[in-house]
Amino acid sequence: MPGARMDLEIRSYGGLRAVSPGKVGGHAAVFNSESADLGGFVEVIRPGAFAEALRRGRNIRALYHHSDLSLLGTTQAGTLRLREDDTGLAFEVDLPDTSYGNDVGVLVDRGDIAGCSFGFRTPPDGDRWEQRGEKLVRELLKVDLVEVTLTHDPAYRDTTVARRSVAQHAGMRQWLETHCPRKLWLETVCN
Repeated sequence: MPGARMDLEIRSYGGLRAVSPGKVGGHAAVFNSESADLGGFVEVIRPGAFAEALRRGRNIRALYHHSDLSLLGTTQAGTLRLREDDTGLAFEVDLPDTSYGNDVGVLVDRGDIAGCSFGFRTPPDGDRWEQRGEKLVRELLKVDLVEVTLTHDPAYRDTTVARRSVAQHAGMRQWLETHCPRKLWLETVCN
């Protein structure tokens, strides 16, 4: 649907570790790994998907459990460092010396928080859709990264959280087959 706004999407992945006192790091996303069923399709993040967003130098935030009230660091302040490596989107954040920053550090040390998530928007040329047998696959080729998040619910394959409903995509497979028989594509529909 031309002119549609890109809604924020959230994906979760396990891979958090304490780096040193006051710092945590890991991978907020992993390349070439299939997600769980996201409501009629699965997702795969391709290498290079974050490269342009990182090159642009926009401010990206590190949050605790997607809460703007629990800011842990930012790229602008240099307290969040991001890079693509062979595995995926690697990060390291300097935890703030605040009550929630200290709480997050303790919870990571105890293993209660062991995962990461990332929030992103998909530009019009940022994904590709393909039918593979019975499976509809969305490949993320380029994303506008908004945030990385530390979370207690890290299972990328088992858990996907979205601020917009995954149910939005439930009827899209039929729509795609009807309207785009040769080339599969999707734009996010706004509520």
